[in-house]
Amino acid sequence: MDLIFETQRLLLKPILESDLNTLHSIFINPYVRKYLCDDQIFSLQQVEEMLMKNQKLFDQQKFGLWFIQTKDEKEIIGFVGLWYFFDESQPQLVYALLPEATKKGYATEAANKILEYCFNQLGYQYVLASCDRPNLDSRKLAQKIGMRQVEEKLVNDKPVLFFKIEESNKIMEYCIK
Repeated sequence: MDLIFETQRLLLKPILESDLNTLHSIFINPYVRKYLCDDQIFSLQQVEEMLMKNQKLFDQQKFGLWFIQTKDEKEIIGFVGLWYFFDESQPQLVYALLPEATKKGYATEAANKILEYCFNQLGYQYVLASCDRPNLDSRKLAQKIGMRQVEEKLVNDKPVLFFKIEESNKIMEYCIK
């Protein structure tokens, strides 16, 4: 698979089925699962099923989940990607960082690279993301990358915020920089 992306400080590498234990360790981290997994602990089998779906998505649609790895330390600090959540016609932007990697701009850097891929390679006109209302870090990230809140609805009795960025907005942002 040649969908390895590079940013100033990061490598984004597609997550493979052989990466089961590494991805599982991210999903069971209390900080990550608080918002991303509604505090549920995913079993190895659930993550294995997710990895099989991930491989199928990469093979058929050229997207899925990428590990976020630092270039300097070669440490996997989380993941970023595109995933289907609520029966939408196209996947949402998703990310998770381990707590020691937060507040350093890594999520912004990785998310911007995925947005660039969505608009320039996949031909998307827009990208969506969602998060639980109490997840302030994800709300701030959405704003940093140019997304705006477009909806709030109850999902499993929890308020979920939906964000959107359109290709034209991102192009304008690149031109301003």
